[in-house]
Amino acid sequence: MPHDANNEQTRDFVRQKYAEVAQGGLGCLPGCCGATAPSPQDMASLLGYSPEEMAAAPEGANLGLGCGNPQAMASLRPGEVVLDLGAGAGFDCFIAARQVGPAGRVIGVDMTPEMVAKARANARQVELANVEFRLGEIEHLPVADASVDVILSNCVVNLSPDKSAVYAEALRVLRPGGRLAISDVVALEALPEDLQRDLALWAGCAAGALAVDALVDILSKTGFGEVKVEVDQASREMINHWAPGKELGRWLASARITALKPAA
Repeated sequence: MPHDANNEQTRDFVRQKYAEVAQGGLGCLPGCCGATAPSPQDMASLLGYSPEEMAAAPEGANLGLGCGNPQAMASLRPGEVVLDLGAGAGFDCFIAARQVGPAGRVIGVDMTPEMVAKARANARQVELANVEFRLGEIEHLPVADASVDVILSNCVVNLSPDKSAVYAEALRVLRPGGRLAISDVVALEALPEDLQRDLALWAGCAAGALAVDALVDILSKTGFGEVKVEVDQASREMINHWAPGKELGRWLASARITALKPAA
């Protein structure tokens, strides 16, 4: 682990910061959700969400977080079961619920009770019967084996101090032939050690980023096939704004991560 805290301390710190976001405080890096950041609507547009996608989510679901649009990779189909890792206030879940339709189902998992409560309150606004939110850690998913067709996640797996466990759980809950569609931050070069040890940068989606080769290695060794990690070089400018003065875009970029669970 790249910093001096243990795994549980890291989870507790991240949980606390995102509880603050859910309650309306400044829970992530200045420039990411601080007073100078773009509005959640503008941020979602910058990340590639269409006006139609944004309109599918109730007010309060879009917190302006994330580093991409996993919906654009997922190619969701009616009737599919979708799992969102680190669902937050439910933004991607509500978009996915419209795409899979009443015959489909969407499950959002988040480890922060305040986020789960916020997502459930948002769900009551739109009365969607095919979306639910569960409290749990993405390293220990409260989801049955081989019960999910597609896993989405948006800038969350990098928050985990045990990414191998996250992807092992993802493989467990996916049905044979199921797929990953994840937006996340990757390290193009190793962060300086002082930044790696900064828990605020860990909670801000930066210090926990894996190198592309390490990420591909974990996914492949876990058992995923057709692993692809496509780096969005243009995202480095956006990442520079997450921590003004630190120029995180020198080392980090957003990436589109896809993989399949073998069908046999």
